[in-house]
Amino acid sequence: MDKIKTIMIPFDFTKASRNALEYAVKFVGRLDHIKIVLAYVSGNCNLQLSPDNFENLEKKYAGLLQNKLEWEIQEGKFVDTLLEIKKKDKIDLIIMGTSGDDKLGDNQHTNTAKLVLACNCPVLVVPKSYNEYNLVNIALIIGKEEIDDTKRLGTLLMIARKFNAKVHVLTVENEPVLYGYSKEEEKNESAIEYYLETFYKERAFIKNDDILDGINTYGIKNEIDLVTILPRNHAESGKSSEAELTQRLILNSKIPLLVLE
Repeated sequence: MDKIKTIMIPFDFTKASRNALEYAVKFVGRLDHIKIVLAYVSGNCNLQLSPDNFENLEKKYAGLLQNKLEWEIQEGKFVDTLLEIKKKDKIDLIIMGTSGDDKLGDNQHTNTAKLVLACNCPVLVVPKSYNEYNLVNIALIIGKEEIDDTKRLGTLLMIARKFNAKVHVLTVENEPVLYGYSKEEEKNESAIEYYLETFYKERAFIKNDDILDGINTYGIKNEIDLVTILPRNHAESGKSSEAELTQRLILNSKIPLLVLE
């Protein structure tokens, strides 16, 4: 992917999806020709739709975007239908809202988590409570494992270029082993320097038994606006599922999360 041309937002008129749309509009900006497709999957909520629901949104954002908002309204299973729309409309990036409510525990699967884990394109998750918009500092979270496909960093580079953002590369040391000196980590460093060019700000290592807590602590201290993760490279030690950290971030992150699939 050379450029982000089309963004899809799963949209059901809830606060979380409206917040994702607000974020996407600011992400695109007035001068960019990126197209936004709102995907409504019927049968997944009790909302009574009327033409005004759609027309009012189109009017609200007409002066803020180069392209008119587009709609995809389909019936079906939530994740399967969105994946079909993604393929048909050649979606480059999905921006999706989440409630960020984890009252039922870390293993609770939200629709957002299910889509992220099933999708093979980048997904940017926006917490419902997030009402700021900055893209000045981005944190890329990597572990000791070699990045399996460095081309996935291309989306991160495009975003850094678009906003002239700086990328902090962070590893949370949650095991009693030596970090930063293995062949795999040296390869990662070379790949990151190559892909991120002058947008690469710093390489940071912090000790914390809880990766999620380490990320949040670093994010607050360094005013991080976007956390980025490559999920296949970030299994938590001792966990059976390599998707666990991704799910925990989706459910608990207070700032937007970019999952590079």
